[in-house]
Amino acid sequence: MTTDRLLELTQAQSDRLAFVELRLRFMGEIRRHDLVTRFGIQAAAATRDIAQYKELAPRNMEYDTKGKVYVRAAWFLPLFDFPVERVFTWLFQGYGDGEPIRWKGVIAAEDSSLPGKVDLDLLSTITRAIYRGVAVKVAYRSLSSGLTMREIVPFALADSGLRWHVRAFDRRSGEFRDFALGRFDSANLLPDVVADHELSDQDIQWNRITELELVPHPANVQHPDTIESEHGMEGGVLKVRIRAAMAGYLLRRWNVDCTEDHSLKGNEYHLWLRNRQALYGVTNLMLAPGYGSSE
Repeated sequence: MTTDRLLELTQAQSDRLAFVELRLRFMGEIRRHDLVTRFGIQAAAATRDIAQYKELAPRNMEYDTKGKVYVRAAWFLPLFDFPVERVFTWLFQGYGDGEPIRWKGVIAAEDSSLPGKVDLDLLSTITRAIYRGVAVKVAYRSLSSGLTMREIVPFALADSGLRWHVRAFDRRSGEFRDFALGRFDSANLLPDVVADHELSDQDIQWNRITELELVPHPANVQHPDTIESEHGMEGGVLKVRIRAAMAGYLLRRWNVDCTEDHSLKGNEYHLWLRNRQALYGVTNLMLAPGYGSSE
């Protein structure tokens, strides 16, 4: 019955109700003002939208009289079937807040990436923890330790180019680390207080910005102007400002030769890191091609 009623909605109504659900599911709350700001509607219309969503899914939200905000209920069950890629688009860019359907492009396009497992219910626990600034107890699978229980304090999601990660303070190791989203088995919010040393402003690698100078590989590229044009280089160099915590991922994804003497051979190495000294102090350099070969 609910599915039939959803199909009867106009696209505008569906977009607004989908937005209500996205906010509830991944942020844990929704206010009338959120709808007013996002869609440019009047407060009375926002009230009707929230009431309509509550009518369709009465067990999904509760009203917090103290905070004057609608919050996600413990027995929340989603109405809309959001593709994972659309959720990430919404979380990071806010485009197409609704669109709980798979969009078909107007031209042919294919993706060569490997499929990754991302559980949206688990993701919603992580995003709500980030939004509220609280810790999470997780079951996590690592290559070195297998399945372990950990307590982490997440504060950001990050795309390595191959998979999505959670940047978080790991109470087990006492360090800030990256956790692959596909390796979580479970996640539950914790009620305890987060300590000052667990906050994102204490993550040196995350807050440090380094500038990489990428140039066409001096040995492997016969026509450097091709690489310069492809990457929009100016003066034969592409300057990329990036968080130190993300530098290794970028260098690995683009097969950037990080040796001091640009000595890596192979057609995959189109780029060379000209200012190798920019990586000093970066901790994830095991990912940087050739960085340790000249040490």
